Amino acid sequence: MSELNELSLHEAMEELVSAEDFLDYFGVSYTPEIVNVNRLHILQRFHDYLNAHPASGDEEQHYAHYRHWLTQAYNDFTTSDALTEKVFAVFKKASGIAVIPINAIRR
Repeated sequence: MSELNELSLHEAMEELVSAEDFLDYFGVSYTPEIVNVNRLHILQRFHDYLNAHPASGDEEQHYAHYRHWLTQAYNDFTTSDALTEKVFAVFKKASGIAVIPINAIRR
């Protein structure tokens, strides 16, 4: 991880490949058992949060912004589970929630 500290935030983000890599890089404490069960859900939720709340400012502000939303994404799964959170479409569809693009509706 120390070699990542030599890189810009953008460069470091390109090197991170696992949920643990992200959590370690941003200094978010985690329980391995929670990450093992929810790794893809955590990363997808993180991605969703960043899309909904774009970062602004300098690199230091971006780092704090990303850390905040990664912490929130991880915390979502410490108090809930993947079925409840419904991050992926398959879980939404299984619970009766479906998103159909307007252009797919035809007579």
